[in-house]
Amino acid sequence: MSDPAALYDAIQSEIGDVLIGNRDVVEGLTISLLTKGHLLIEGVPGTAKTTTANLFARVSGLDFRRIQMTPDILPADITGTEVYREQRGEFEIHRGPVFANLVVADEINRGTPKAQSALLEAMQERHVTIGGQTLTLSDPFMVVATQNPIEMEGTYELPEAQRDRFQLKYRMDLLDREDEREFLNRFHDNPELGPETTEQVVDPDDLVEAREVVTEVFVSDAVREFLLDIVAATRDSPDIEHGASTRASLSLLTASKARAAIHGRNYVLPDDVLTLVKPALTHRLVLSSDAQLSDRSVDEIIEEILDAVETPEAKSPTSSLE
Repeated sequence: MSDPAALYDAIQSEIGDVLIGNRDVVEGLTISLLTKGHLLIEGVPGTAKTTTANLFARVSGLDFRRIQMTPDILPADITGTEVYREQRGEFEIHRGPVFANLVVADEINRGTPKAQSALLEAMQERHVTIGGQTLTLSDPFMVVATQNPIEMEGTYELPEAQRDRFQLKYRMDLLDREDEREFLNRFHDNPELGPETTEQVVDPDDLVEAREVVTEVFVSDAVREFLLDIVAATRDSPDIEHGASTRASLSLLTASKARAAIHGRNYVLPDDVLTLVKPALTHRLVLSSDAQLSDRSVDEIIEEILDAVETPEAKSPTSSLE
C-alpha cells in the first residue's frame, strides 16, 4: 500500500468504525506521519483527543506511548535516565516513553518549561542525549500534544520555539446532536468498542514508500508564490507582532504536498494550501498588543489575509504545459 491515497482511505475507514467526526484531525495525523511532522490538538475534556491518537497509532502499526504532563514531571521522566545496577557495578540507560513511534504529551501546557523543553531536541533532532550518549529515536516518530483551552490555572504557556515545532494544530470540538446520537448508539450496541477493537491496516514499509511518493508531488511556481504571499502577509500585518517563520513556510509546503497525495493527486492545488493555512499558522502567529486589546482572533486575521491575497488558477502539471 505505497499509494498515500489508499493508505489514508484505509486509516480513515478503520478509525471511522470507532471515531465519529473530526475527519480533519485524522487527515492532519496522516499528513504529519508522511512528512515527519508533529501535531498539536486543542479541545475541552472528553472530546477524544488522546483516544484519536491511540486509534491512529493502532491502525498504522505504530508503537504508542502516553505522557501525562504535570507540574512535577521531570525531563528524565520523558527522555529517560541512567540507572546504577549494583550487581554489575555499572550504569545502565533506562529509556523513557519518548522512545516510541507516536508519543502523546497529554495536556502539555501543564508541564513546566523545563519539562516541555525536554521534547525540543526529540522533536527537532529526532534523538536525545542521556548520560553523554546520543540515542536515535524510532522511525517513524511523531509527537501529538494535547491542550485544554478552558482550564488555564496551573498551566505554562508553550514558548514560541516549542509551538513552532508543531507542524499543524487542530481543534477538536464537541459533537453535534446527530453525531452524538450515532456515538451513543454505537457504544450502546457494543460497550467494548475502542482502540483495542481496531485492526492494523498499514505496514511500516508502506509508510516508507508512501513518504517517497509525497516527496515527488509537483508544486507549480504559481502555488509556491501563493504560499509565499500568505506568509509575507502575516509578517506585514499590523495586527501580528511576529509572523510566520521560515519553518512555517516549509511546514505548509510539505503538508500541502502530503494532502495532495492522500487525495490522489501528484500535484498541489491552491485549495491544498488554503485548507492547511489555519492548521499550519494559527499556533505560530503572535498578535500585536492592539489586536489583543481589540479582542481580535488569529483566525479572523488569517481570513482577512486570505481574502486579500490573490488565489492562482488551479492547474494540473499537464495543463500548465499546454
